Amino acid sequence: VMLKLVGMNPVVVHGGGPQIGDLLKKMGIPSEFRQGMRVTDERVMNVVEMVLGELNQEIVGLINQHGGKAVGLTGQDGKFMQARKLTLKGEDGGPVDIGFVGEVERIDPEIIQLLDSRDFIPVVAPIGVGRDGEAYNINADLVAGKLAETLRAEKLVLMTNTAGVLDQRGNLLTGLSASEIDRLFADGTIHGGMLPKIGSALDAVKNGVKSSHIIDGRVEHALLLEVLTNEGVGTMIRADEPAPAGA
Repeated sequence: VMLKLVGMNPVVVHGGGPQIGDLLKKMGIPSEFRQGMRVTDERVMNVVEMVLGELNQEIVGLINQHGGKAVGLTGQDGKFMQARKLTLKGEDGGPVDIGFVGEVERIDPEIIQLLDSRDFIPVVAPIGVGRDGEAYNINADLVAGKLAETLRAEKLVLMTNTAGVLDQRGNLLTGLSASEIDRLFADGTIHGGMLPKIGSALDAVKNGVKSSHIIDGRVEHALLLEVLTNEGVGTMIRADEPAPAGA
């Protein structure tokens, strides 16, 4: 809401991993992850859709209570987020099937742009729709990154429950170039659930988004501090500077 006052048009993409995990545990369904992605069979997908739907409306309600005009969406609304099945590569190079987990095939930005133009704040749950109408669970960070690229956003901001990107000694890395991020992938500094988050941030700056930010959502006013102050509260990622002519 405050971002609207400083002339920005925020689009919110949310996940629900902890809440999904909690409900699965209560139902006696084990959670399994591969390369930071939740393995999603039909039972798990039903839980994902239920939890994300509830969370979406909760976030919409909170924004509206604080003076904003929020509208909740999933990628199924107007089929604006088309998805295909995501298949991971195993250590042996073979395919790893993780069920109803998708990747973004195409985003039609019209509905988001329409809402933004009328000062509504879109709140997007990361469920995409396949060519036959099937629903896919998509990592929220991947959706946020692809949506930022499609909208040619000024900034992609990913909120997490850590201080940002940490080196192997636990120190916060405040500014990183794309090539530095690649080295952190290679040496294992970035791993687990941080893989899709940093991967999305990196892809975004390589595809037209001016900067990506990994910030600590536990810090009060973290978003405003990152956007409006020089110091910020997390890690900013920029594309590599072009090499000088003749280099």
